[in-house]
Amino acid sequence: MTLGFVVIGCFMLLMMLGVPVTIAIGIGTVAGLFWANLMDFSLVFPQQIIEGASKPALLAIPFFILAGNLMNAVGMTDKIFNFALALIGNVRAGLAYVNVVASLIFAGVSGAATADIAGLGQIEVRAMRKRGYSHEFAAALTVATSLVGPIVPPSISLIVYAWLANESVARLFLAGIVPGLLVAASFIAYIRVMCVFQEMPREEPRSMASIKNAVLQGVPALVAPGIILGAIIFGFATATEAGVIACVYTLLVGLAYRVLTFDMLWNSLKESALLSALIMMIIGASQTMGWLFAFEQVPQAFATGFLDTIDSRTLFLVFVVVLLIVIGCFMEATPAKIILLPLLLPAADAFGIDRVQFGMIITLALLIGIATPPMGVGLYLMSAVSGVKFERLSIAVLPLLIPPVVALILITAFPIITLWLPDLVMGPANR
Repeated sequence: MTLGFVVIGCFMLLMMLGVPVTIAIGIGTVAGLFWANLMDFSLVFPQQIIEGASKPALLAIPFFILAGNLMNAVGMTDKIFNFALALIGNVRAGLAYVNVVASLIFAGVSGAATADIAGLGQIEVRAMRKRGYSHEFAAALTVATSLVGPIVPPSISLIVYAWLANESVARLFLAGIVPGLLVAASFIAYIRVMCVFQEMPREEPRSMASIKNAVLQGVPALVAPGIILGAIIFGFATATEAGVIACVYTLLVGLAYRVLTFDMLWNSLKESALLSALIMMIIGASQTMGWLFAFEQVPQAFATGFLDTIDSRTLFLVFVVVLLIVIGCFMEATPAKIILLPLLLPAADAFGIDRVQFGMIITLALLIGIATPPMGVGLYLMSAVSGVKFERLSIAVLPLLIPPVVALILITAFPIITLWLPDLVMGPANR
């Protein structure tokens, strides 16, 4: 256990000093290798980085990133927003509801919160400001609703969890549908309550011709999630192949809309390559830390300590939720998951917690950190996109964290929310 404290303590110290996460993981791991007297780390470190980043299951990640960037490039985000506006815009606080629904639809295509913020962020904030919403509220709501992205399939975060926990991607994707709808519903309920206590703008009625045009333009975006999820669930494609299908489908839509250009394609490829390389470097460096923990049997010692200290499943889940929300405030979700999951999973297995449900709890708890100061990456990105100062955005987003926290509590307390749909479609897993 001492090794674990050395590695994680060194890592957290470097993170607080502002060192980039990949370098912090690497230095923390090297410190652990010295502590464990594994002097031949010059061979271990690069080997584990390559092994961690070259897993076949992770090939889906760059394709879904590319699909999200292509959709932003060809204007599918505008069409998603217009469709949601035509569907529910003509009510009090209509654009606030549209913000939630548009994020839910876009989540079914991109699988990443940052893609949601970058794609829909400018459109939603600009439209809400034009209709009289405060700049801070519009930006904060967009950040908060982006949390739906990594829960609703296809989800890059769930692909990473499936690789770490040796779980079925299809089962995890199915498990994310109801929790994703629950998070979206919690935001809608929150907005409805806000309407009681403060005045919210009402959208002007739209003509039937305008609504019909918006629906027809939005159909291609609505079809994409069904194609992707159906291909995986019914065995027509793996998660990686589904990512390729998403990219090809988006290219065809761009050609059909006659908006796709070579520059758009090239810029999307460059942005996707850069982000994919960053994620794979984080995964590779985290793999080295995971290997060191496994070699020194840190997870087993950690689980034994849990079982000796905490003898209640409920208390364990409460501890995990609080721990992950706090860690998510200071650390990105992917490295946090890679580092903590080997430590927490044996204890979760000992308490009889289903790995699919545990994956949803971990994913949502860490996601809340995206919109939580001081390290919330979503806040920094939205600040850059919207022009709202980070400090003002950090304060405005705090009340909007209530809906996802309530949803997280419900998902943690009632496993059926997560497990009902995968058990219905694929049959109960061997638990």
